[in-house]
Amino acid sequence: MKRLLITGGSGLLALNWACCMREDCEIHLGTHLHRVNLAGTRSMRLDMDSSEALAAQLARLQPGIIVHTAGMTSVDRCEQQPDAALYANAVLARQVALAARVQSIRLIHISTDHLFSGDRPLVSEEAVPEPLNVYARTKLQAEQWVQQANPDALIVRTNFFGWGHARRQSFSDWIIASLRSGQSVTMFDDVYFTPILADTLAKAAHALVAVNAGGIFNVVGDERISKYEFGRRVARRFGLDETLIRRGKIAGAQLSASRPHDMSLDNRKIKTLLNAGLGDVDGFLDELYRQERLGRPGEFKTAVVEQ
Repeated sequence: MKRLLITGGSGLLALNWACCMREDCEIHLGTHLHRVNLAGTRSMRLDMDSSEALAAQLARLQPGIIVHTAGMTSVDRCEQQPDAALYANAVLARQVALAARVQSIRLIHISTDHLFSGDRPLVSEEAVPEPLNVYARTKLQAEQWVQQANPDALIVRTNFFGWGHARRQSFSDWIIASLRSGQSVTMFDDVYFTPILADTLAKAAHALVAVNAGGIFNVVGDERISKYEFGRRVARRFGLDETLIRRGKIAGAQLSASRPHDMSLDNRKIKTLLNAGLGDVDGFLDELYRQERLGRPGEFKTAVVEQ
């Protein structure tokens, strides 16, 4: 089995990625502050502060692929702590990219769809980034440093959803939990994205690695949708009360960091290379619903503990 190392191992993308690939790969979850107890995986403390120390760890572990998911993902926290955001999102990414190159390990670097001004839909990989906030600027810096340090790296721009855990609720978790408790939620009808289920993202990224693809790819769903409509689709699929979802505008949210109104990305590049679509929102939600019935949220609930 191919050995796979996922940084940010206690995060929701790492956990869902691990669940998706654990039957095909030997999964190692690299963590910092937490330990992960998840069937079919191993948890290890990872030293990403030094590329030399990390390269030594990689030499011992000898993974075939590294998926770098670690970083500071709260847009508002990044705005408040720009130095910490630069370190977590860009400096660590460069360290991982350098260490992976030294050890000749394929690297999948997870980027974001926040890199643009949001004034046009379905942005391609060739568009010039126009970051609006600290989070976006640090993620763009990460892309640049990763490409310089490891030109063969696969850089994935995406916006995913999936099941979270007790210490980190996901976007879809929040919608489902709120509606199940009878709470109304306000969702923006003027913010658009192209969401993809975490498992589909993982499979698509590995398919790109299998054909030796490198550089920047938009790995997102085939459907551009508003946050409001996404919430309605979640409610519908899980048999919840759609009337609890209220329309809102991002301008009235009083957020501390500016955000793009349209984060949708064009995924034609990956669809052309793989000769396949990535799927639509209803299909992703069908799979999310199936995962709940199979017990994934319960498995995640106690998976992440302190070191």
